[in-house]
Amino acid sequence: MTTNMLSMTEAAAKLRAGELSPVDLTEDCLGRIHANEPALNAYVTVTDELAMETARTTETEIASGNLRGPLHGIPVCIKDLCDMAGLPTTASSKVRHDHFAEADSAVVARLKGAGAVIVGKTHTHEFAYGISTPTTRNPWNTNHIPGGSSGGTGATVAACGCFAGVGSDTGGSIRIPAALCGVVGLKPSYGRVSRAGVTSLSWSLDHVGPLARTVEDAALMLGVLAGYDARDPASVDVPVPDYTNGIRDGIAGTRIGVPTNYYFDHMDVDTKGLVEAAIEQLRAAGAEILSVELPMVETYMAVQYGLCLPEASAYHEKTLRERASIYQDDVRSFLEAGELIPATDYIRALRVREKIKQGWAALMTPGTGIDAVVAPTVPAPAAALGQDAFTWPDGSEETITNAYVRHSCPANLTGLPSITVPCGYAAADLPVGIQIIGRPFAEADILRIACAYESLTNWRQRAPDV
Repeated sequence: MTTNMLSMTEAAAKLRAGELSPVDLTEDCLGRIHANEPALNAYVTVTDELAMETARTTETEIASGNLRGPLHGIPVCIKDLCDMAGLPTTASSKVRHDHFAEADSAVVARLKGAGAVIVGKTHTHEFAYGISTPTTRNPWNTNHIPGGSSGGTGATVAACGCFAGVGSDTGGSIRIPAALCGVVGLKPSYGRVSRAGVTSLSWSLDHVGPLARTVEDAALMLGVLAGYDARDPASVDVPVPDYTNGIRDGIAGTRIGVPTNYYFDHMDVDTKGLVEAAIEQLRAAGAEILSVELPMVETYMAVQYGLCLPEASAYHEKTLRERASIYQDDVRSFLEAGELIPATDYIRALRVREKIKQGWAALMTPGTGIDAVVAPTVPAPAAALGQDAFTWPDGSEETITNAYVRHSCPANLTGLPSITVPCGYAAADLPVGIQIIGRPFAEADILRIACAYESLTNWRQRAPDV
């Protein structure tokens, strides 16, 4: 039985009913992975034997009535920043060719505990320091990038190699590939999901979260991944709700802010039209659409780079001196640049970020402010391989990296939860998305808004023909 068009929620129901076997489901996914890999190169490691062993174990457990939850027997993948005991964590870099994990990262341990079947580790832009994932191709058109840095996860989830996966997001690295590959990507609140055992890019900006085919699937994944962990100094001890509870309650009366500045300044014409149409669908569904002015927008990119560059350079300080020649040129250049940023500039960036966070908090004051911000996830669909810049309708040019990070970084700077959901297909039939940014730890609210929009469309019924 082919299962490529099933959502994780649908597959889980069939597993519980005995209509599907975890073994058949895993074999089906592994078959698609190997069929797609020559074109996509989404995986660093495909764990065929381990996945099948886990599938057989979960089959026995489910048959005996020992159900661990909605991910029990479901094939998923993990980004190759996440430690998995006994496997290499390469971060898609030659620098890490000899690094083998001795223990599971927190997210891998949670997936294993939930009975998920991990089918492999996916490619990232080297050390997650980029937005293209050069090793991997976009499943909708292999002449285009999949986005990054969680490009491998985005590509394989879109191409039905597994039902969902884990990514990380420092400047958009979950949401960019999710939007460019036509899937759902959820960056939780800062501190919601433990980063213990996950290779860091920038400790004060790093988030870990799911990519999935549907909003409800992302909610199920987050329910497994989220939770307090003392090993992560940023982890916050707040209750983890059932994110599927109330997800279909609709958005009547929800106050949604649409920015009048920053997000729509430079955009591809097709992408802008799709986002504007999606906002009108939210209005028709009962949301109150309000124009809002975002605070301190002129500082966002400077603060993002002012924090990310020196923090990344501090993490790589030792290996950069020992193995500089085997870093990719673009990553090595970023790391060397980060070492030139004075401590005074870094401290200044930290202080300005606090003011940015305060401005966004005022915008979404409970009771009087908006409930969420809706904006384009990306300003344009996936760039072509080797493309360096976008040319906007006014004739101005912007680098690919700057363009994609510009739309994503506000949620990283503020630590606010953000979800992207497909909103259509632009030029060359390439997908794009809208993102919904909510209050701290209000993932349930943005999931409900995203689900309401998703229910009005049929985008998830499409799959790329790899």
